[in-house]
Amino acid sequence: MNEQTKTEIEAAAFRQLVAHLDKRKDAQNIDLMNLAGFCRNCLSKWYKAAAEERGIEMDYEQAREAIYGEPYSEWKQKHQLEATPEQLAAFAQKDSQK
Repeated sequence: MNEQTKTEIEAAAFRQLVAHLDKRKDAQNIDLMNLAGFCRNCLSKWYKAAAEERGIEMDYEQAREAIYGEPYSEWKQKHQLEATPEQLAAFAQKDSQK
């Protein structure tokens, strides 16, 4: 497989991941962090870094909008729930294991 084909496949997989997360707004970021060690905000940071590596200026809010599909403040207001004590405890435990 050549590099262009590999990049196209990776890009398609990434778009599918973002689309899947968009459909699963019930999957809270803290749940993703507790289970997989990354969340939509992590993807936003990686997206921003990839843009900047290619000489494209992008701020964090622009990157978040690319991942969340709308401004983060709007997404948060519509879809983000308050973390439960159990979620916070699980996050703190994982964070302390780093």
